[in-house]
Amino acid sequence: MLVDPKHPFFRPLWIRILCVLLPLLWAGFEAASGALFWAILFGAAGIYLFVALFLNRSEDR
Repeated sequence: MLVDPKHPFFRPLWIRILCVLLPLLWAGFEAASGALFWAILFGAAGIYLFVALFLNRSEDR
């Protein structure tokens, strides 16, 4: 896995939200600018981070 969701850096909720939201917002900007390749790339990164940090994250520490 590229991101370790159990790392202490990702413990605060606001950091996890920001790490997911920024690439998705940037994907929207790139799509609006007409750069579809970069929009798909950043959108995929945002979706990956959402899955890694929210769906596959276990709270057993």
